[in-house]
Amino acid sequence: MTQKESITVERLDGPAAAQAEDALRLVYAEAFAEPPYNENEEDVAATIRRFRSQTRKRTFRGALARTSDGEPVGMAYGYPLGPNTGWWDQLTQPAPEDMRREDGRRTFGLMEIAVRGQWRGQGIAGRLHETLLAGTEAERVLLNVHPDSKAAQAAYRAWGYRKIGEARPWEGADVLDVMMLDLHGSAS
Repeated sequence: MTQKESITVERLDGPAAAQAEDALRLVYAEAFAEPPYNENEEDVAATIRRFRSQTRKRTFRGALARTSDGEPVGMAYGYPLGPNTGWWDQLTQPAPEDMRREDGRRTFGLMEIAVRGQWRGQGIAGRLHETLLAGTEAERVLLNVHPDSKAAQAAYRAWGYRKIGEARPWEGADVLDVMMLDLHGSAS
């Protein structure tokens, strides 16, 4: 790998992302094996099961970064939160009703974003983020991030995210920071 190597970022719909599952799994497994995540093969398998279900959503969006020879180096994906989303129920302190209101268009849920270690520091995560959100009609983006992931926290803040609370996404999970990005200057 050289700093000059050309990286392309491709936008994926659900079926295309499902076809690229192996590439996304490779990126995810490598990135999230590191501290503070320390995910093992069982954790990765659980994420991939959720991913398979998520790619079937009509509104799913993904982005995949590859080298000129096709090696996957980064990925991101998510979808708008529906009216019955459980995301807000995971917060450790309840959010105000006006913040929790979802209609399937208001909030884009950024489920995962990752770049393999040797490719970090080249702006790839930012390009993935931009590609994923390009053309979205959402007012805001919501994500969970590990509080000990200093690099991710710094990137999200640089992109305009702010912490709005903490969540435990499932029983036994670490408490994560919930961050929101206002896309249209009308923060709720």
